[in-house]
Amino acid sequence: MASVPLEHLLLLSAVLFSIGVLAIVIKKHAVAVLMGIELIFNAANLNLIAFSQHDPHLLQGQVFALFVIVIAAAEAAIALAIVIKVYQYFNTVNVNEVDASQG
Repeated sequence: MASVPLEHLLLLSAVLFSIGVLAIVIKKHAVAVLMGIELIFNAANLNLIAFSQHDPHLLQGQVFALFVIVIAAAEAAIALAIVIKVYQYFNTVNVNEVDASQG
């Protein structure tokens, strides 16, 4: 089975990370910001798995990737709960319009 070269995986990871950071900086919708954070987690996972191919003890990077996936799932659940509460309180999910001093 032919493997994908490490450089290609690192380039894809860099692109995913850049898109995630761009989404966090540009987007005003809270759910879009969460999606940007998830893209950054996926870029980190791709790096872990890419480097695990060159690890003599194999699976260490993949195990770390599983931990990151679990943490990302927990983070997404908590963040969505926060977004729902923010929407109930402020009637908007635009991060620029949400101000604690409004309430």
